[in-house]
Amino acid sequence: MNPQESAAAPEAPVAEDPIKAQNAQVLALLHRLFGEATFTDVHEPYGLLTATTTREKIHEIIAGLQQDQELKFHFLTTMCGINYPENSGKELGMIYHLHSMTKNIRLRLKIFFPIADPVVPTLTDLYNTANWMEREAYDFFGVIFTGHPNLIRILNVEDMDYHPMRREYPVEDGTREDKTDLFFGR
Repeated sequence: MNPQESAAAPEAPVAEDPIKAQNAQVLALLHRLFGEATFTDVHEPYGLLTATTTREKIHEIIAGLQQDQELKFHFLTTMCGINYPENSGKELGMIYHLHSMTKNIRLRLKIFFPIADPVVPTLTDLYNTANWMEREAYDFFGVIFTGHPNLIRILNVEDMDYHPMRREYPVEDGTREDKTDLFFGR
């Protein structure tokens, strides 16, 4: 084939990205089951469908996804707390990672709520793995899971009166004298 023929040859159709197709299928299911207004900030970082919803809806959504016979999100891989102290009214949050083992589809759901009202419904009635993950979020972030069967600290001592992963304390001690600019040649 000469250069003129190759330039004139029609380009092969670009195959659709299978991950984007799966994400579109999951998003369509979410919108069909729970309504489009239920989800905000929908995006796909690194191909992982991520959506934000509310704590009032999170249990209903995850229960619906677990019971769905089409996608079968039967595995809660991760549940962790997050803290953004600069987000007024939404300082604390939870991230849920669900996985459909049969379809190999992953989904990340996020919720945010005020640090003054850190109450979230438990998922221990849906997934046994939620038990320790919720205890960890309680221990480190102070998130209270209503309906949890044994919400006590898991790694820190019981008489600890603060939650260490909340960004409530300065990272460095401002009274340290060994970290002055004089010692670092600045």
